[in-house]
Amino acid sequence: MNLSVRSLWHIWTSLKRCEKKGFASLSSVVKFPSFLSKSSRSWNQPAFSWTLGTSESFCLSSSVQSNTPLCKPNMETTIILPPETVSGMMELDRGAFQKKISVPHVTVKSSIINSVIKCLKKYLLKLEKSKPVRTADDDGDKKEILLNPILVKSLEVIKKELGEVISKDEVTFGYREITLGYENWKAEDILKAVLPANQEGAQSFSIVGHILHLNLREHLLPYKTLIGEVYLDKVPNISMVVNKVNTIDSTYRNFQMEILGGTGDTVVTVKENGCSFTMDFARVYWNPRLSTEHGRVVGRLQHGDVLYDVMAGVGPFAVPAGRKKCHVLANDLNPESFNALVKNCTKNKVVERVKCFNMDGHDFIQTILKADLMERWKDPHFVGSVHITMNLPALAVTFLPSFKGLMNGVQEVLQDVELPVVHVYMFTKETAEDVAIGQVAENLGYLSKPSEVAKAGEVLQDGALDSDTLKNCEKSKSHKSYESLKRHVQEVIHVRQVAPNKAMMRVSFQLPLEVLLESSDEEPLCKKLKSS
Repeated sequence: MNLSVRSLWHIWTSLKRCEKKGFASLSSVVKFPSFLSKSSRSWNQPAFSWTLGTSESFCLSSSVQSNTPLCKPNMETTIILPPETVSGMMELDRGAFQKKISVPHVTVKSSIINSVIKCLKKYLLKLEKSKPVRTADDDGDKKEILLNPILVKSLEVIKKELGEVISKDEVTFGYREITLGYENWKAEDILKAVLPANQEGAQSFSIVGHILHLNLREHLLPYKTLIGEVYLDKVPNISMVVNKVNTIDSTYRNFQMEILGGTGDTVVTVKENGCSFTMDFARVYWNPRLSTEHGRVVGRLQHGDVLYDVMAGVGPFAVPAGRKKCHVLANDLNPESFNALVKNCTKNKVVERVKCFNMDGHDFIQTILKADLMERWKDPHFVGSVHITMNLPALAVTFLPSFKGLMNGVQEVLQDVELPVVHVYMFTKETAEDVAIGQVAENLGYLSKPSEVAKAGEVLQDGALDSDTLKNCEKSKSHKSYESLKRHVQEVIHVRQVAPNKAMMRVSFQLPLEVLLESSDEEPLCKKLKSS
């Protein structure tokens, strides 16, 4: 084929006119050389290369080119991604993802394939359901190695990589056309090609047993059926995809869900920290993202310690603690969680060490926990530590007032005892330690912020309170200030980021003695300050 540069100019402008009339983009497959422009006055005829959606590549110049080595085709960074034409698809059409691309390849004798692969490993074309090394079509004794066109900028790069490992007559270089389809891309590639650019919430999911759980944002709901089908196709070992359709209920910690794809029931079995848990995922709370946090807290427990799990759920703290031969009293208000907790204790063979209760958290603290803790403290042989977990981030800190005055009137029991360590979870807008500690302080009757200490001092100096109140304020100021509580804090952990302005935090602190002994008729300083 002998074409002048002027003829190529006319071909190019004709293609651009077709593109403007609605035909598929041709400029992505035909690369117009930059040295040709309307302002060009010198019509030189240097060689250049182009590819027009076929497996053939041409080297064009002023003379006819035949049997010439292949020139590098036009390669764009999106060449091995799904076609742009699937953007906005709402009903999954797997056939629409098919596309043909031209990729560099190396053909070598089978006897030296291992040596060649070792040199070219980083350049291999790695796609789902596609092998980069295959038997050559025209010779069963040879292997063809497909290379990533984005990484291979020039065949010269490959020749240099091989160096002197092989002789020139043992290898041939070129380009060939291959067909890619829906099966060649991962779920994230498929969804990125289909969904709008603002696709938060589509690629973040949890797997609980055989269920893949999504929390789709509103702008993705029109695509929810497609999203469900894609995940069913692409994620192994799942048979159902569900989407949360409301916020988590703060009382029972469950949520309504809709099935986006798949079949089956919602009873699942999962493994975490060496234990097995079975539950109805639609009726209880379970978050696999908390596995590390569960293990972190249980890791603080030793053989013989005591754990009071106020909001136990199905047992992610209680069951592994029981396996460590701790004494555990586990409670949950949700009857479904309680039933699952009992079954999981049996399943993991910890029924002798874990006692289960189905009560309100306040009642559990003020009755069961109090009575058992007093018995532990009275036992001269008890030498373990006492831990209290409160994992209900939306409400847990509001249960802390149940500890105020819990041991009032039984001071004789509190001689030389080790006070419990409370691990309480909460949601905060910020991850700063003082913000999380402030929530604990406020619910235990302490000044919730350092600035309030100064305010308390101003009130005292103003003399606006009577002498008895002043004495109580002085006592509260010295014993129930923010700084005095902070001295009891052992650890503040940012567990995870739930949303841009919503963090899950844990504050671990030793329960102050003045909280346990607080008189029920003593008006908190915070209340006095607010009323004044």
